[in-house]
Amino acid sequence: MLQPIATQRLYQQVASRIEDLIASGKISAGKRLPSEKELARQLGVSRPTIREAMIALEISGLVEVRTGSGIYVSKHTPARAIILDSGPGPFELLNARLLIEGEIAANVAVLATPEDVQEIGQTIEEMERVMEEGGHGRDADQAFHKRIASVMGNSVLTGLVETLWSNMFNPMFTKLSERTGLLRNQEATVRDHKAILAAIATGDALGARTAMRQHLLRVKETLSGEHESASVGAADEARTAKVRAK
Repeated sequence: MLQPIATQRLYQQVASRIEDLIASGKISAGKRLPSEKELARQLGVSRPTIREAMIALEISGLVEVRTGSGIYVSKHTPARAIILDSGPGPFELLNARLLIEGEIAANVAVLATPEDVQEIGQTIEEMERVMEEGGHGRDADQAFHKRIASVMGNSVLTGLVETLWSNMFNPMFTKLSERTGLLRNQEATVRDHKAILAAIATGDALGARTAMRQHLLRVKETLSGEHESASVGAADEARTAKVRAK
């Protein structure tokens, strides 16, 4: 008789709102959805939340993404799809990592022994080796962050980092990473890791915190499309300057 109380994450609430519009026929099959920017404005949420909601709807089969064209309601949508809880959204995870891993890196810069530095460096070497063989170094990427956390000697912190990373492999994060090209940009990750390690190796706590946060912010910007907006803006400015010069 009593139904369980459902607590939805924000991206689920947004996805459910759009699902209701599709189910009621207010957004018909095959119709293109408004842009992320417009949806964010209409629903009063951030663009990253809209991106997460679109991924959830795509996984549920309600929408399809057409590269270079936009997001469309699937032509054969189920009468009522189930918006599954895929766990914390990618941006929720990254915000947690920004708070936790930045401070861990700062402390590790003070605590790390030469042996710790060497072992952390080995994860970077492993990532480069895998990349040279044409593979993806995500396992070595994960090992890098976990190895840094382990230097703290605090099982709670190590467990937190491991839990955050296990959620980074959920369907939503994987789909968004593929969509935004994050998985294809391993060279930038290696550069970031080397900068973090350099700060740790020299005992530079502030530098280690900054390098870790910059690394995670770059990932966040890639997933949110902020770098795309910046690139478009820079290109527009360059074209305007060129026209004025003529």
